[in-house]
Amino acid sequence: MADLLSTVAILFIVAGPFLLVANRFRLPTVPLLIVAGIFAGVFVDEELTLELAQYGIALLVFWFGVKIELSTVRTVLSDSEIATLAQILVVGSLGVGLGLVLGVPFQESLYLGIAAALSSTIVGVFLLQREIQRNLVRGRLAESIHFVQDLIAVILLLVLGAGAFELDPIATQLGYGVLFFIAAILVNRYVFDLLGRLAGNSSELMIVGSVSILVLFIGTARLVDVSIVVGAFAAGLAIRHDREQYLDLFNGIESIRDFFVAIFFLTIGALVAVPTLEKLLLVAGLVVLTAVVKPAITTVVLIFQGYEARTATLTSLGIDQVSEFSLIIAIQALLLGALGQTVFDAIIMAAAVTMITSSLTQRFDERIYLFLADRNLIRGRHGRVDALSRLPDDITDHVIIVGYGRQGRKLVDACENLEQSYVVVENDPEIRPLVREECDAFVFGDAMDRYTWEKARAGAARLILSTVPYDPISRLILELGVEADVILNASDVETALKLMDEGAHYVVVADLLAGEQLVTYTSAILSGEMTPEELRDGRVEALRSRHGG
Repeated sequence: MADLLSTVAILFIVAGPFLLVANRFRLPTVPLLIVAGIFAGVFVDEELTLELAQYGIALLVFWFGVKIELSTVRTVLSDSEIATLAQILVVGSLGVGLGLVLGVPFQESLYLGIAAALSSTIVGVFLLQREIQRNLVRGRLAESIHFVQDLIAVILLLVLGAGAFELDPIATQLGYGVLFFIAAILVNRYVFDLLGRLAGNSSELMIVGSVSILVLFIGTARLVDVSIVVGAFAAGLAIRHDREQYLDLFNGIESIRDFFVAIFFLTIGALVAVPTLEKLLLVAGLVVLTAVVKPAITTVVLIFQGYEARTATLTSLGIDQVSEFSLIIAIQALLLGALGQTVFDAIIMAAAVTMITSSLTQRFDERIYLFLADRNLIRGRHGRVDALSRLPDDITDHVIIVGYGRQGRKLVDACENLEQSYVVVENDPEIRPLVREECDAFVFGDAMDRYTWEKARAGAARLILSTVPYDPISRLILELGVEADVILNASDVETALKLMDEGAHYVVVADLLAGEQLVTYTSAILSGEMTPEELRDGRVEALRSRHGG
């Protein structure tokens, strides 16, 4: 145990200067953590690093199980299932073929196929936090694809963990996997809320209880000789609950997650070995399959399913890395003697390379899409937009409302009260039924796709109102070159001023408006213009009217 803690200490001591550089120059942390791990690998023992990597991956997989929002994933699950299965079959087969062409035995080539086919939930979700938090379709699609891949990876872990391709040991492992997930469902449904009632308002007790559930699942996994990652994933699903109800608990788990995210990337770097020509050929092939072929296939499948080219491309750029499940499978195979050191080193190196390149593709994803679109290397299909949209062909002098959230609903109500024609632009499958029910005219399409604006007849509109504080959308609206007046949203004053300089007629800054409203109410109370009771009664009435009575 002391040796393991010493390994952790060395990794973080070496990582310190790299993190300072990242913070100072606002550089992505993932590449620098991996590079720091490469330097730290000189000072740490490989066996201890392998053990640390397994626990680090297990705890991060636990966090993903806790965090997954099945209600949002469910809206795009059928599409993500098709995209996932298609790219796994194609890329996995190509990975196996790569190994065979380069003289790798078939059994070891299977692990190359797995490495190429599966994508990293840790990296993908970590890099797509903004898109997932804002509930963007691309974030939800990528999260759903990762979720389906993780389920497939768990099955692969169980099958390969049998140690032999024989029916009895494989059936035993799969049986244990089923029992783990049944236990997760039972704990989630009957035990977790009981734990919450017993803990009362103590977030510390809730965190201790949740960690105890994790330890119980991991301990049971070790007892029955199942990968601890399977136990950790099941434990995450066991305590997955409404975030708002257990906010302190999930904030505490996220703090633990940040520590193990750093551990994960550092151990990946530390496991990178000195390359040989044979390794470099394998690495080059894996990187091409993972970072180029896999996104390309996923993009084609999503476009074929009716998604706009931009949504499909940006979603695909969130799965262009080797998965942590591939790494745990490779580590398990290495320890069992089913995988040689050369292929293992190639998988580790390809993981390190693709995790670095993935952070860069996420940073420049819009530029990559525009580069491909401008050269007609990618073309969208608009049948889905046409089929899901509803608006008069001759609509003119209308208001275009981007986003049907809280602000969007208020704007629609205002337009209907004034008998003003309008078109809602939305791209969220989860609220599609609500839009169809409540809105007279709407376009279901990506606001970053120009066809959506053609469909909404932006050239004939009198006013464009964006409720989305997302800079790329705001700038695209300003670049449309239409005569309509433009009102936008921004997350801060600095961005608002830039958008005003670029041609916006008005920019809403929610925090600024809330602050100004608070000052107005405070001044009214202090000056005697309004009593606290009058303020309260007025606020309750306003909230009830907006909540629907």
